[in-house]
Amino acid sequence: MAQLGNLRHRPVRRLTQLYAGLALYGVSMALMIRSGLGLDPWDVFHQGLARQTGLSFGTVTIAVGALVLLLWIPLRQRPGLGTVSNVVVIGLVVDATLAVLPPGEGLPVRAALLVVGIVANGAATGLYLGAGLGPGPRDGLMTGFVARHPRWSVRLVRTVIEVTVLALGWLLGGTVGLGTVAYALAIGPLAQMFIPIFAIPTRPADAYAT
Repeated sequence: MAQLGNLRHRPVRRLTQLYAGLALYGVSMALMIRSGLGLDPWDVFHQGLARQTGLSFGTVTIAVGALVLLLWIPLRQRPGLGTVSNVVVIGLVVDATLAVLPPGEGLPVRAALLVVGIVANGAATGLYLGAGLGPGPRDGLMTGFVARHPRWSVRLVRTVIEVTVLALGWLLGGTVGLGTVAYALAIGPLAQMFIPIFAIPTRPADAYAT
């Protein structure tokens, strides 16, 4: 995993891509929220907590990200710059976008918001992961657990985590719907498509390896 300060190779490109990806991720979350058609599991959880606590969606996203990052300690995971930035930037951007983006009116508009939000989320994932500066705290929790417990597959661990937060979020009042299913079906193929497009070699020698 890329460590804090590991920016000797193409730092401007990598930092620009990292923060563009995180900003786009926050915008994509706001688009799906405004669609009102359902959110991804973690955002169902964030929305449920926001409704119960009265805090903004972005504030809850930041708080949950920070708490999840603390769970990295027993897993001996080390955060990258992208990990720390993920905790803060996405929450700030989603709140800023929600402040200026009105809810969608009519099913066609809401469906368009959902589709654009899901595709943008996939592109954002490719951008910030491709920068090679560390995964988000939630993804790192999953991969760190698998690294410490190799008998568990990534698919199983991710499923258990996401079903758990989805159920908790739904019980707290988060929006589960068509968008939740659409996200679950689409995000894997979208990420698989976008990550190679935006991947930046972390060492100069890597550029000549192919």
